Amino acid sequence: MQLKHPLILASKSPRRKALLQEIGLEFEIDPARNFKEKKTAEDITPTALVIHNAEGKALEIAQKHKNSYILGVDTIGAYQNHILNKPKDFEDAKRMLKILSGTTHEVLSGLCFVLTGEKGQIVKKKTCAERTSVTFAKMSEQEIESYINSGESMDKAAAFAIQGLGSLFIEKIDGDYFNVIGLPVFRLGRIFKEFGERLVG
Repeated sequence: MQLKHPLILASKSPRRKALLQEIGLEFEIDPARNFKEKKTAEDITPTALVIHNAEGKALEIAQKHKNSYILGVDTIGAYQNHILNKPKDFEDAKRMLKILSGTTHEVLSGLCFVLTGEKGQIVKKKTCAERTSVTFAKMSEQEIESYINSGESMDKAAAFAIQGLGSLFIEKIDGDYFNVIGLPVFRLGRIFKEFGERLVG
């Protein structure tokens, strides 16, 4: 699908790449490398955290691409006071899954969509957040360890993949399924519409 401007995804996530491809968009990948993400929400809310990170990624890459759309995204899990990023190691993944077992947590994604001009200036910017509730069944110690050993946990926010083996432990979700994968597609479509792009019809 041809857009009015080139689309740059400021992320190396293979899942975000696949979702953009599935809706027929042409885009380049140029992940942010210098921006330091916030990992904890000690001084801000989880929603503000994901927006801050998405915006930081998008604005870093916007400096490199003129007359382009830049998409920055950040996704985390959140349960009470716990921020659930990608696990550091086996024990960290185990800690997260024990928190999730038998509970409902939230998956939050921040989006920052930027249009740059001929001189690289910011012509238009939209930031927002999407929230999806995910309810986990009770997981035994053996199930948790076997799941981590599958390798699926290690590069996922909150240490699980809803589209993989992790789906066997998820009782229900309330909200955008694709948000849990890492890109709230419905919300992104609305943003494109605000920027004058018709993705269908």
